[in-house]
Amino acid sequence: MSQTAVTPQNIVLIGFMGSGKSTVGRELHQRLGYPLIDMDRCIEEAMGKKITEIFKEEGEAAFRDFETLELLEISKNTDENQIISTGGGIVIRPQNRSLLRKLGYVVWLHAPEDVIYDRTSRNQDRPLLNHADAREKITNLLAEREPWYRETAHLKIDTAGLDSSEIATGILESARYYFTHSK
Repeated sequence: MSQTAVTPQNIVLIGFMGSGKSTVGRELHQRLGYPLIDMDRCIEEAMGKKITEIFKEEGEAAFRDFETLELLEISKNTDENQIISTGGGIVIRPQNRSLLRKLGYVVWLHAPEDVIYDRTSRNQDRPLLNHADAREKITNLLAEREPWYRETAHLKIDTAGLDSSEIATGILESARYYFTHSK
C-alpha cells in the first residue's frame, strides 16, 4: 500500500453469524495494523463469561442490553482507524443501527442461508442456533434482520465463494473511495 493512498478510518463489520466478520476483521487488522475490536469478545471480557452463558443465565434481552452498552462505549472513543466486528444481532435495535453508521464505514458481510448453516451447524457457541431446527431458525432470523442490515450498511459483500483476502481487498477499495468522497 502506498503512503500517499488515502486509508480508511473506522471500518465496521456487520452480518449474520457465520458470515465471516471475525475472519475478515483479522485480515483487515493484519493488512492495516488498525486495532481490532471484536464486540462479542469485549462483552465476554466485561461480563466474565461466554456469550452462551450470558444467553442461558440472563437471556437474549439482557445480552442485547450489554451489546448496546458496549457499542455506546465504543462510540465514545474518539480514536479513528479501528476495525469493529459486531455480533450478528447488533442491528435489531434502531439506536444501534444509528450508532454503527456514525462510527464509520459499515460493511455488511452476507452469506446465503446454506453457507451460514454449513459454517455454523457444528458450533455449539451459537446460542440462537441451539434449537431443534437450526436451519429454520436461520431462515427466520435472516428474514427478520436482512432489512436492518441493508438499512445500516454502506456496502454489502457476498462472502460465499470468496476468501478473507479477497473480501478484505474489496472492503479496502470501497472504504478508500467512501472516505475520500464523503468529506
